[in-house]
Amino acid sequence: MTKYSSIYSKMLDAREVLRDIKHVTRLDHSSTFSRITEGDVYLKLENLQKTGSFKVRGAAYAMSQLTDKEKKAGVIAASAGNHAQGVAYAATRLGIMSTIVMPVFSPVAKIQATQGYGANVVLHGSAFDDALTHARETAEKTGATFLHPFNDENIIAGQGTIGFEILDECPNVDVISIPVGGGGLASGISIAVKEQCPEVEVYGVEAASAASMQASIETGKVVNVENLDTVCDGIAVKRPGKLTFSILKDLLSGVVTVEELEVTRTLFMLLERAKIVVEPAGCVGLAAYQHGKIDIKGKTAVAVLSGGNIDMSFLSRVVEKELFRLGRSVRVRGSILDRVGSMNKVLGVVAESGVSVIEINQDRFDPDIPPNRAELEMILEVPDDKAVKCMLKMLSEKGLDFRVFED
Repeated sequence: MTKYSSIYSKMLDAREVLRDIKHVTRLDHSSTFSRITEGDVYLKLENLQKTGSFKVRGAAYAMSQLTDKEKKAGVIAASAGNHAQGVAYAATRLGIMSTIVMPVFSPVAKIQATQGYGANVVLHGSAFDDALTHARETAEKTGATFLHPFNDENIIAGQGTIGFEILDECPNVDVISIPVGGGGLASGISIAVKEQCPEVEVYGVEAASAASMQASIETGKVVNVENLDTVCDGIAVKRPGKLTFSILKDLLSGVVTVEELEVTRTLFMLLERAKIVVEPAGCVGLAAYQHGKIDIKGKTAVAVLSGGNIDMSFLSRVVEKELFRLGRSVRVRGSILDRVGSMNKVLGVVAESGVSVIEINQDRFDPDIPPNRAELEMILEVPDDKAVKCMLKMLSEKGLDFRVFED
């Protein structure tokens, strides 16, 4: 056994304690991502876990280890959303009062879900680290039991049960990629896997704009990063834990980062090809495979999809942007005579071409537009570039000059 044998022993206990609390989420083979990466890719679907993320594992196990006095005092935690829901769900199940401090700008869906699981939610600070400080201070004032989201052996032990499940279903795994925020998930899986199969490569993956673990490992000590500017709110942590840092610097094969657009493009592809909804932080590990940050050619690789708690308005923006990037939605503009029937003439041609209109806007008030004309802008859903060219040609033959607007 390694120097982390005590945590590993807790994982063995956690596997039994959590048996009736969490789901054993499936390991799903992806032909799409296997083809893209030239590897054999499996997805660990923790986005389908109770509360929508892996966090319920660590929260439930940590609370199972509290004394009666600690349970009676109630628990308090800080979270950007997923730990919040895990703590709220587990606490309510155990009959424990829970308070969660969340950043002011947390997604509404995560706030409402946390309240729905029975927790009292307090909004404080602009980032997770602000909420964490406030939660600690509140615990000291009130006597509530503080549950750290990642820098705690029991939390790590609960998360590590994912590692057991991966090895049970895919004993020949070569590479595992794991999202990293504070490092609790990666620490748990790393210990669980390395104790049994030390040859497996385990990588942590962070958002490039919130790479505190990578910076800490490169520096050789825990450091802060500022100005967290990322859509991956679930892993936007300024400073990793001392415990998780010490574990990951020993056990990880490396920490890589992915850019914002790489994350959202992977998110879109998961939604369209695999019919799987994953939040940005939850798909960074797979994004690292897709965009070549971790070479898995010829290898069997698992990507942990750590959560699926995504804000629906954000998801709609991702879909819209990707459709434009892929040329399946286009914006066209042109000038028409400002008279009855002009717009009907345009729409008649568009309908005849087989292209669908998503949105249409008319501007006749711009001072640069002649008083007898109006500018027409249409957002169209198209099957391919050929259909757009055909439609523009048909409009031109009717004396209507329209062009694709790409700005």
